Amino acid sequence: MDFFSWLSAAGTLVLFFIIFFKMIRIVPEREAWVVEFFGKFQRTLGPGFHLVIPLVQRVGYKQILKEQVIDVPPQVCITKDNVQVTVDGILYLQVIDPVKASYGIDNYRFASKQLAQTTMRSEIGKIDLDNTFSERSRINEAIVQAVDEASDAWGIKVTRYEIRDIAPTDTITEALEQQVRAEREKRAEILTSEGERESRINVSEGNREESINLSQGERQKRINEAEGRAAAMEILANATAEGIKEVADAINAPYGDRAVKLRIAEQFVDQLRNVLSNADTTVVPYDLAQLQSVIATLLPKGGQK
Repeated sequence: MDFFSWLSAAGTLVLFFIIFFKMIRIVPEREAWVVEFFGKFQRTLGPGFHLVIPLVQRVGYKQILKEQVIDVPPQVCITKDNVQVTVDGILYLQVIDPVKASYGIDNYRFASKQLAQTTMRSEIGKIDLDNTFSERSRINEAIVQAVDEASDAWGIKVTRYEIRDIAPTDTITEALEQQVRAEREKRAEILTSEGERESRINVSEGNREESINLSQGERQKRINEAEGRAAAMEILANATAEGIKEVADAINAPYGDRAVKLRIAEQFVDQLRNVLSNADTTVVPYDLAQLQSVIATLLPKGGQK
């Protein structure tokens, strides 16, 4: 074999290997490659080793079947009460049909992002500013539903959407801070007034209980004093009655009336003596026999004792 024949054979072999290596396609895991035959869809290559004929077949699209994360850029939205807020989020989607994702739309990532932004503006416009944070879950579900329905023809499945941040303008933020501060001060004043009210109620109830206790104590004291006076009067009356009874018994005894008269005469003499001893001017009766006659009337007749 001459040199030119060997060179021709070597060139053919090299060309064969080049063409063979050009035909080799190794598809990674969780990817799908779309093969076209003269520009027309022919088949889809799954993960593994494949051969593609050069010039006749070509890999038109390479689709990733893993869940993809798309950053939805911030955008200005207007709430139901005409307040501007800047909202951004994250969209999660997955290619479930590589053929539709390749031929159903030019760029499904861009289209999904734009649709998510449009739906988000629409949903934010349905609620007030105060409800934007509490309604985040509902907004996320509405965006997922809207994008998923539209992307069904694209072979895309939207798994979820999460609002990352809702930022009002600086003016609105300052107004909200003032509102929150006013609400805190209002609650503090209400709590203070309620505390003072409870304190006054407790003091008044304490005073009322104290007055009731004092009145009950005073009433019981008066009852006790009245009962004591009644008992004393009863004892005194009983003693007086006993004394009168004894005096009556003594008077009814023999010569009792004379003893009474003698006792009265003695008391009369004692009283007269006191009057005469304490008076500055003493007037003595002219006839002292009157005193003797008084005594005589008090003493028993006939010299009896």
